[in-house]
Amino acid sequence: MIKAHERLDDLHRCGYMIIQDPGKFCFGMDAVLLTGFSNVVRGETVLDLGTGTGVIPILLAAKTHAAHLTGIEIQVDSADMALRSVKYNALTDRVSIIQGDLKEVESLVARHSFDVVTTNPPYMKLGSGASCEHSAKAIARHELEMSLDECIRAAAFALKFGGRLYMVHRPFRLSDIVCSLRAHKLEPKQIRFVQPYADKAPNLVLIEAKSGGKPELKVMPPLIVYEKDGTYTKECYEIYYK
Repeated sequence: MIKAHERLDDLHRCGYMIIQDPGKFCFGMDAVLLTGFSNVVRGETVLDLGTGTGVIPILLAAKTHAAHLTGIEIQVDSADMALRSVKYNALTDRVSIIQGDLKEVESLVARHSFDVVTTNPPYMKLGSGASCEHSAKAIARHELEMSLDECIRAAAFALKFGGRLYMVHRPFRLSDIVCSLRAHKLEPKQIRFVQPYADKAPNLVLIEAKSGGKPELKVMPPLIVYEKDGTYTKECYEIYYK
C-alpha cells in the first residue's frame, strides 16, 4: 500500500496516519488549523475541495461526528494517496475521495447536497511568482488548475441553503475572497486571523461563510500559534493533539 518513495505520517488523532510523498506537496499547518476552525455538527455531510492527500477529511473524521466526508482532488497521484490513506485508516464507510476537476463540480456531486464545505485552496494568483511548471507543489500553491472564484463557485453549488463554507487563505487575498463570496451568495460570517507570534502580523486568515446568510461579520480574537520560546500555545496545541 505504501510505495517506496512515500512515507506514512502520524496525524496524532485516533491513531490515523496519512500517506505522503515528500518529493511532492505535503500538508501544512494551515490545513490542521482549518480543521480546528470548522464547526461540523453530528450527522452532517462535508465536502473538501482540493483535498490533496486527504488530510482535512481524515482529520475531520477523527475530530467530529460527521456522517460522511468527501474530498475532491484533480491530481491523480494525490487522489490515489488520499484513497489509500482512507483505506489504511479503515474509513471507507465515512470518507470518499473523488478524482476530478472541481471546475466541473456539476458532474461530480449533486447540487445543494452538503451541509459543510471546507477548502485550503492555492493562495497565489497566476502571474504572482508562479512558474510555468505544473508540478504537484506548483499546483498546490498557485492558481494553475483552480482560481479562487472557481473554488468558491464550486462551494456555492455544493452547499445546502444555510450550509457553511470554511476556508483558510492568506490575508492579502481577503478583499478578493469577500467579493467572490458575495458574488456567489455566500455571506462571510466570521473571520479569524492567525499570527505566528503575538507580536507578529497575521500570515493566515480563517473564514466562515454561510449560504444565504444575512450580512453580519464577526471578527474573532486572533489565533496565536507560538509562545515566545517557540512552543505551541495552549490553543494551538489542543488543535493538533487534544
